[in-house]
Amino acid sequence: MEISKKQLDLVDAQIKRIIDSGNYYSEVYKKAGITGVSTPEDFKKIPFTDKADLRNAYPLGIQAVPDEKVVRIHSSSGTTGKPVIIPYTAKDVEDWATMFARCYEIAGITSKDRIQITPGYGLWTAGIGFQAGCEKLGAMAIPMGPGNTEKQLQMMIDLESTVICATSSYALLLAEEINKRGLKDKIKLKKGIIGSERWSEAKRNYIAKELGIELYDIYGLTEIYGPGIGINCPDQTGMHIFDDFLYTEIIDPQTLEVLPDGEEGEIVITTLVKEGAPLIRFRTHDLSRILPGQCSCGRSYPRLDTIRGRSDDMFKIHGVNMFPSQVEEILGSVDGVSSEYKIDIAHDNNSNKDIIMITAEADGRVDFMMAADKIRSLVKSRFNVTPKVAVVSLNTLPRSEKKTQRVFDHRGD
Repeated sequence: MEISKKQLDLVDAQIKRIIDSGNYYSEVYKKAGITGVSTPEDFKKIPFTDKADLRNAYPLGIQAVPDEKVVRIHSSSGTTGKPVIIPYTAKDVEDWATMFARCYEIAGITSKDRIQITPGYGLWTAGIGFQAGCEKLGAMAIPMGPGNTEKQLQMMIDLESTVICATSSYALLLAEEINKRGLKDKIKLKKGIIGSERWSEAKRNYIAKELGIELYDIYGLTEIYGPGIGINCPDQTGMHIFDDFLYTEIIDPQTLEVLPDGEEGEIVITTLVKEGAPLIRFRTHDLSRILPGQCSCGRSYPRLDTIRGRSDDMFKIHGVNMFPSQVEEILGSVDGVSSEYKIDIAHDNNSNKDIIMITAEADGRVDFMMAADKIRSLVKSRFNVTPKVAVVSLNTLPRSEKKTQRVFDHRGD
């Protein structure tokens, strides 16, 4: 999907504004001899950037407008280093709400809906983005935030919420609680807008069945506005990305070569009109592909396939590269095994070898030992790595209101 003339003009304006601002990227572009772009070839010469650059520019080195134009900041969690601080202008906030309202509309949500928002508020971009889009749409926002499941269920029943917004982990927790308490007949939910983490088909099917709702994947990241920059439509043929605000590329994460539509790689995003912290060719580390052709729904926005994982989620054991998503695929193929799992990696000093332990949940109708043997055999067959496997009862592993950590690498402990 080559960049259009209109998008090139917007990128050119962004580069000139960045250089004039004197921010972190202004120095990067000056050193690279970049003063603007007028052709797709010019654009391809712009260096990629990623979260490490944003941390180097901490706290506000990427700000491209005067302080008086900044109306809000948001931040990443900072769990793997310095947090990333993103300043927003009033226009950025408005543009984000516009995109988010589009997401709701694409999912068939209207001003008559009652939207229960469970993602976190504060520095994180989640809750406030879901709310801003809801208000832009004209729907009723129920801004619960995370946790307090008793109150969530009470409000869901009493206010007759029709839409639930959540991480897949928290949607799973709510579905399990509703199932356990026999509340399914008392809730009025019709749709779920799920974001923040990738989720398996098994988890998706369980949540949809137990809550009796249509599910939609919403996409976004803190550095690029937040959630709400794309969503899948009712035809379920990929996530529509709003190309009047963003230009999307897919690259090989190793060679950095731009890949043709249809090939899987790492998503790279350029913000076309963002003012507070414009980013050009930002490596998201999310793995997907651009789906060729136009969607059967008739919308012309380009589409990304389901997020397959992250290039930086990869872990190596016995010289083999593995991704959590690959383990999820194997678990999803074993009868009775649920979508909840964790992976522990450690070093056995006695044998001087690394070991991998997979813990997965299964329902009571299956033989846990046979399920464990099946998982072990499939992992061995696919990766030539023999894991230790424990299959446990449903609801044994901890549930999370936010993103669930799947891989615990103890080798540096």
